[in-house]
Amino acid sequence: MSASPPPPPDPPPPPPEDADSYSHSLPQHAANPLLASFTSFLTIAIHSLLYHRRLYPETSFLAARAYNLPVRQSRHPGLCAWISDAVAAVAVQLRAGAVRRIVLAVHSPAPQAAVRERWVFDVHRFPAWGEAETDAPTSHQQQQQQEEDDDEPMEEDVEDVADEQLNWADIHEALRAALQRLAYAAQGAPKLPPGCTFTLALELRDEAEAPIGYPQPWIPSETPLQPPTAVKPHQGGSLRGAATKPVRSVRADPLFFECWLEQGPPDVEAKT
Repeated sequence: MSASPPPPPDPPPPPPEDADSYSHSLPQHAANPLLASFTSFLTIAIHSLLYHRRLYPETSFLAARAYNLPVRQSRHPGLCAWISDAVAAVAVQLRAGAVRRIVLAVHSPAPQAAVRERWVFDVHRFPAWGEAETDAPTSHQQQQQQEEDDDEPMEEDVEDVADEQLNWADIHEALRAALQRLAYAAQGAPKLPPGCTFTLALELRDEAEAPIGYPQPWIPSETPLQPPTAVKPHQGGSLRGAATKPVRSVRADPLFFECWLEQGPPDVEAKT
């Protein structure tokens, strides 16, 4: 599944058999801040990749800081809004436990539009994020809810419990290191031709349902970006790429994920 932005002014080992299993199951008071921290990281990573791959003019980015690290942030309102909406849509699928990988795919200029790069965030070992919040209670449920809330710990106590379960120093240091390595890899990758575009895509777990509904932020990816199936064994030609370069493995319990770069085949590079 992928979403398209506004127009711009050696492979890792195969996952183990239990690749779709979760590394942890977190209570909601711990899952919420951890998921928010990862989505903040993903937002910063997207801005950084767009800057270092020169998909938008350098002058359209501002200097900022995140995790005590100098980073770049786009100041294009339309692009910022698109990234924010896209990451929010990713978060919904992450909380549902539907995501295997998050991919920033860079395409050659039209009309070819071949996949030149895939920046992959493999999150198949993410923890189960707890139950998503339900709709607001109806009026006849509010009194019962208030009585239950009176018996629950204060918000400050819940935050203290979450802090005890999560080592934020280790988590932030791991995310900081991942951003550094992403920037380094993006700076060192071959120069892209002018006019390249990008999409943000999700590779879903085998048992996950496609996020189809209204409004519909996701659309099916092109055939070359769909994994092979028993019915269509030959699709997925753009997956994995001709060369794969590891970027970073994040190990900050309970947050485990991999980052790598998949580059297009040499004939695509030569033609563009």
